[in-house]
Amino acid sequence: MQARFVTMGSPGQRWLLAGLLALAAPALALGADPPAKVVPVPALPAPAGPAPAVRRPEARLRTLRAERELTYREVEAEPEQESLLVRFLHWLARQIAHFRSTPGGNITWNTIFYGLALGILVFAVLKFLQLDVARLFGRSSKAGGALGYEVGTENIHELDFGSALSEAESAGNLRLATRLGYLHLLKQLTDQGLIDWQPDKTNQAYLRELATAGPALNPQFTELTRQFEYVWYGEFPLSAAAYRPLRDGQQAFGRAILLVTR
Repeated sequence: MQARFVTMGSPGQRWLLAGLLALAAPALALGADPPAKVVPVPALPAPAGPAPAVRRPEARLRTLRAERELTYREVEAEPEQESLLVRFLHWLARQIAHFRSTPGGNITWNTIFYGLALGILVFAVLKFLQLDVARLFGRSSKAGGALGYEVGTENIHELDFGSALSEAESAGNLRLATRLGYLHLLKQLTDQGLIDWQPDKTNQAYLRELATAGPALNPQFTELTRQFEYVWYGEFPLSAAAYRPLRDGQQAFGRAILLVTR
């Protein structure tokens, strides 16, 4: 390189290039990074006393693993055993859903459902109003045909209760005898001014009237009313053994009416 540098250019050019390099040397020296300063690190003091013992928790871990309370495992849930009734209800629900999936089946289902709901509602209203449901469907002759009058249209001021009761008891129609005994009590209460009998009034209306006019008689009359409604409107068969104490209670209440109103 030196030999080539000597031969290239004139002497004046060589001196000019050397001068330029001399002038550029300080600038190049200023652009260079300064040397890094070395900071001495102080030495750590030697630890005092013996070296700490290394704790090995293997034995403690084995003890904890052996404890039953700290043993966790996933328990698979046992499938629930459905009862026969639940399985039947599920099957029935599927059948109904399948039946209602067709247009014709849906219409039939709605007709049956709403018809039953309407029938139950009408029956509940008739029971609430204490109307004789059997009489509404033409069954009144079974209860009062032997006495020659229609049950449900009796006028308590026109009936001969002594003869009617004897006739019903002789015929074994104890349900009708219970009704006649109760109607006789209504007549006695009306005669004493404790209630105001009307053909279209309910038993609950008479109970409210008696609670005001004769409160001492109301508890006993409430029980007799319950017995009468159970026998008559429930249409349960009444044996002679069950009828006798019921009839004795009606007669005892009739005597109590006379004692209270004296």
